[in-house]
Amino acid sequence: MKVIVLGSGLLGTTSAYFLNKNGHDVTVIDRQPASGMETSFANGGQISVSHAEPWANPGAPKKVFGWLMKEDAPLLVRLRADARQWRWGLQFLRECTPARTRHNIIQIVNLGLYSRATLQQLRSETGLEYDCLTKGILHYYTNQAEFDSAAEPTRIMQEFGCDREIIDSRRAVEIEPALKNVAHKIVGATYTQSDESGDAHKFTRRLSELAATNGVEFKYNTAILGLEQAGGQISGVRVRNADGSVQTLTADSYVLAMGSYSPMLVRDLGIDLLIYPAKGYSATLQLDKPELAPQVSLTDDEYKLVFSRLGNRLRIAGTAELNGYSTNLNMVRCKAITRRTLEIFPGIADPDSAEYWTGLRPATPSNVPYIGRTKYSNLYLNTGHGTLGWTHSCGSGRAIADIVSGRRPELDFAFCRMPAQSTPLLTSA
Repeated sequence: MKVIVLGSGLLGTTSAYFLNKNGHDVTVIDRQPASGMETSFANGGQISVSHAEPWANPGAPKKVFGWLMKEDAPLLVRLRADARQWRWGLQFLRECTPARTRHNIIQIVNLGLYSRATLQQLRSETGLEYDCLTKGILHYYTNQAEFDSAAEPTRIMQEFGCDREIIDSRRAVEIEPALKNVAHKIVGATYTQSDESGDAHKFTRRLSELAATNGVEFKYNTAILGLEQAGGQISGVRVRNADGSVQTLTADSYVLAMGSYSPMLVRDLGIDLLIYPAKGYSATLQLDKPELAPQVSLTDDEYKLVFSRLGNRLRIAGTAELNGYSTNLNMVRCKAITRRTLEIFPGIADPDSAEYWTGLRPATPSNVPYIGRTKYSNLYLNTGHGTLGWTHSCGSGRAIADIVSGRRPELDFAFCRMPAQSTPLLTSA
């Protein structure tokens, strides 16, 4: 079968790799000059099954309203005359009930466990190197109420197979001695030993090179203009090539993996994807004193930051800004990241040398992505992974490859338009 994958970030590249592995003839289209150049470029680096508690949870509304108009808030909502932002926000509030939170945690944990195992298998088979560390993820708390509220999500995650454990501050510093400077502020932590970290951009580039060696065609510098349909199927995709020429490419099946830009491509087809861009920031520090920097990947709950060691670099990422599709850097938010980092790990690097980046994470209100078939029998989705694109990429790519191949994935997940689906994820406009 001839398959066209739309987008060459983490999700598009893993989809292409597994589709090719299933025996399909695969072409990937992307406007960038290489794979992994947008949302996958400089993310937090965590393979975090343990980060399965969605943004939409019972405690979220109070926090979000408290953060309004604070320029350095972990989640900054800039209210706009944007109907999609308001629709997204209203659905987000509906997802904050205990029952919906539990349902969404289960979906996210199941996908995360499957995806991490798939990544480990792929790494073993291919020998791909991407600054991988398998030292777990330590999530520490400096607020007692927030630490107490972690107990129930942790219990649900444990129930469904995630080895996240609740530990005290003494044990947290034993696991990561670099936290000694803030040990007196830590009230407790959770630790997931089986979680990992690594450079998502390196992984995406190297997997795309491997996929190309195996026969996948990558058409870079190619803008996707629209999809054409006839008879209840997608009949082609219009593209603008690097030389400016426009043509229609055809295939038997199409996989949409364009992150935050996915909704615009299918809106005119009557497919309503409730995805809104959550603008995230990161800073990458070259370490002057690597012995003082953490080795275990960390999450700072109060500031909603993650820290991942990538060789002689430290990647710090986090915060979210709901403000449309702008990718301009807000230096107030950038400086807040490095300021917090050097408060915790003084002297590890020169803050003036920080490399700042921002990207648009494709967030659904529930944090559960769209994976599966649409109402068009040959159009498939692998998009909407929000902050967990790196965590879920390999499992999502393998699952969509199975679905396109006519097989049900070995994964208990609410796939789009699949039999016995527990929650429908697609609606018609």
